[in-house]
Parts: sequence; C-alpha cells; structure tokens
Amino acid sequence: MYAPKLYAETDPAVLDQFIRDHGFGTLVSVGGGEPFATHIPMELVPAPDGGRIIEGHVSRANPHWRLLEGGARALAIFSGPHTYVSASWYGHENVPTWNYMVVHTSGPVRLVTGEAALGAMVRRLSRHYEPDGAFDVDAMTPSVYGKEIRGIVGFEIVVDKIEAAFKLSQNRNAADHAAVIQRLTERGDENSVAIARAMAKRR
Repeated sequence: MYAPKLYAETDPAVLDQFIRDHGFGTLVSVGGGEPFATHIPMELVPAPDGGRIIEGHVSRANPHWRLLEGGARALAIFSGPHTYVSASWYGHENVPTWNYMVVHTSGPVRLVTGEAALGAMVRRLSRHYEPDGAFDVDAMTPSVYGKEIRGIVGFEIVVDKIEAAFKLSQNRNAADHAAVIQRLTERGDENSVAIARAMAKRR
C-alpha cells in the first residue's frame, strides 16, 4: 500500500475501531497469477496472542475459498468515507485531489469449515449488525440453518501486516484546511460531511 508518512495512521485503537465501523470490505488473494476479489462483511476479532484476526465467510459456490487453502496469504481492504476536493477552494493555484480513509490488513489464511466454528462466526456477524436481536441465528429452524451453514466456507486472516492511509488535507496550510472543511460541509453529502468531520477532529 502506498501511504505517505504524512497520511499514515498507526494508532492501534483507531485502526481497530475503523475496521469495526467499516466492516464491509474487499477480500483479495491471488491464484494462477491472477488477482481475485470478493466483497463481503468481515469481522475483527482479537487473537489469543493479542494480535488481530479478520474473519468472514464466502459462499461455497464462490471459487475464492479454494485460493485460500494451504495457508495462502490474503488482503482485506476496509474503505471509509472519501470525496473530491476542488483546487478552487485553495488560496493559491494548485490541482484537485481526493481525500479518503482506508485500512489494509493482510496475513496467512486458515479455512474454517466446522459447523460449530462457522455458527459462532455467523452469530458474531449478526450480533454486530443487529445488536437488538431482531434476527436470531439460533431461532432458525434446524433444516434452514443446516442448509445455510453447509453453503458457506469460513476463513480467518491472521493479521501480520496492517497499513492505513487517512488522507485529510494534512499538507495544507491552516486557511486552506479550514476552507476545505467549510466547502465539504456545505456540499452536504454523506461522504463529504464525514471527511470534513474527520479533518476537523484530526487537525
């Protein structure tokens, strides 16, 4: 990942929270010399040694899981808000750019196929997104649950590398930085407002 030092984020707590907040990511691995990507929700869970594990599952019909066998490495990309920044907002001549927030995690993969372990993964995922319990995995009828659990393959990425770039106009002077925040806030769309807030918080 290309992450200039000015934009690199290394705070473990910030990175972990970012992954939890932007769990719909891109799983990338390579097979036969070709990259393969799957877009899925993934969960960050603590490893027994205090490290990080990224877990998720793919459909058994998806050939991606075959590329994850045998301890192959994989990359999980978690993207946050991003937005266009106009050069017209600066007090001097310059070029447009794009502000964004993204985290990359990578490491060797372990496949998870046992029903008990898969069930635990699915429960963690559903509880993350439905903490009120509106959908309860354990309330599914055994026949439906069994069919669905047999239709997926789980995986764990044992994270040994994490990189992040939070490009938030850190290279701009105070006046230009404030102008970008103002213009993004006025633009009003979700991404622009989120980037403006991140800029203001991290200045």
